[in-house]
Amino acid sequence: MPTRYLDPKVDLAFKRVFGEHEHLLRSFLNALLPLPDDGQIESLEYLTPEQVPELPGLFKNSIVDVKCKDVRGRTFIVEMQMLWSTSFEQRILFSASQAYVKQLHAGHNYASLQPVYALALTSQVFDRATPEYYHHYQIVRQHEPRRVLEGLEFVFIELPKFAPQSRTDKRMQVKWLRFMSEVGETSGSKPDADTSWREDPDIAQALELVEAAAFTEQELEAYHIQIDKARIESTVLEDARAEAKAEGKAEGKAEGEALGIAKGKAEGKAEGEAAAKVQMVRAMHASGLDLVQIAQITGLSRQQIDDLLVP
Repeated sequence: MPTRYLDPKVDLAFKRVFGEHEHLLRSFLNALLPLPDDGQIESLEYLTPEQVPELPGLFKNSIVDVKCKDVRGRTFIVEMQMLWSTSFEQRILFSASQAYVKQLHAGHNYASLQPVYALALTSQVFDRATPEYYHHYQIVRQHEPRRVLEGLEFVFIELPKFAPQSRTDKRMQVKWLRFMSEVGETSGSKPDADTSWREDPDIAQALELVEAAAFTEQELEAYHIQIDKARIESTVLEDARAEAKAEGKAEGKAEGEALGIAKGKAEGKAEGEAAAKVQMVRAMHASGLDLVQIAQITGLSRQQIDDLLVP
């Protein structure tokens, strides 16, 4: 009988691999982060990851995070996002900034601050304008990108886009991204039949850790609950977006056609976009999301949401 593997993107499996085994997390970060050869991570210490509240209610299990520090004092934040929302980038920026600021204790000077790296993997595509799956962000001088303001670096990886590009791809980066993208009960990958999965001891151990047989019945039940919640969240978001898009297009087109002039079309488009926002917020609210959840997803303030919900 083929071995069953849990999806490492799901909270329970992700933390079993990367939240409990320092050497696997170290291998993962060295492979995926843009670290120089002389800046590879040698050892890690786990830190308490919770810097901001998790999204309550329906979205409680959408985000997985692991936080750690290496012997040089650099901080690393890893987040696995099952569902992409407009507020996720702000969350990552907030988390990394908080980690950077909290290094400065009483009596210390700014020179003691060490870099913070934030790695975010998503199981949804968020940038359809480019085929690139790997997005590296730094603070750079606008007209001279080689001039970098050190301190904060961000890497976003869109797992659905991942495919080995060339022989220049880092071997371990490809292996870890294959592990994250292909392993799981619903994937077509068959690690048992492909010996390449066992060539590296870290990948081999990670596979063993996500074997279904390694989890208790209670853990497997929790795992499937997490998957069901993610599916519900995805359905709620997609339905809200689709409804808002349809309503916005219809109202924008009607306004533009009624006014019949260039200015009218522009105003109609603006009206349509505003209507789309109203429809999205109302659809989310009707689906059972509270104001805090809607604010997290849309980036709107509580007051703006209240105003949009008024008939």
